[in-house]
Amino acid sequence: MQQLTIEYFHFEQDFMEDNIRCIPMIVRFKLDACGIKLKLKEWSKMSVEEREQLALLPIDSSADLDVYKNYVQELIYSHTGENATLLPTNDNNNSSIDALPLVLKEKLEVSKMSISILQWKNLSLLQRFALLKLTRPGHENKNFPKAMREFGLA
Repeated sequence: MQQLTIEYFHFEQDFMEDNIRCIPMIVRFKLDACGIKLKLKEWSKMSVEEREQLALLPIDSSADLDVYKNYVQELIYSHTGENATLLPTNDNNNSSIDALPLVLKEKLEVSKMSISILQWKNLSLLQRFALLKLTRPGHENKNFPKAMREFGLA
C-alpha cells in the first residue's frame, strides 16, 4: 500500500512540528476550493489525525470536493456545535497565469523582489496560491521572502 505524504512547504516548518498547530497552505488551498472558512479556534480543536486527513484528502473532482466540504463541515460541527462559515468559491486568483496579480506586484515592489511571467507560469498551482496568500494583510511578512527563496525566485 502506498504511503501518502502531505505536501508542506519548508517555510511552514516552524508550525508543522507542533502537531500542525497552524493551518498549512495545502489545507487552505482545499478550503478555498470548497468555499469554507476554517477558523484557527476550530482547527485547534481537531485531532492531529483529523488535521492530517484535511491535508491528505483529494479534491481532484467535483465529487472529491463535495466529500471534502462535507467532511470539514462535519468536523467543525462535531467540535464546536456550530455550522461552518461558508465563503464563495473563487479560483480566479490562480486561474490567470499570463499576468502577475496586482496584489503580488505590490508585495514584490515593497519587498524589492521580482518575478518574471515565465517564473510565475512555471510555479505549481499550490505555489502560486501560497504566494498570493502570503501577500494578504495579516500574514507573517517573514514567510513571503522564505517562500520566494524556497520556490527558487529569490
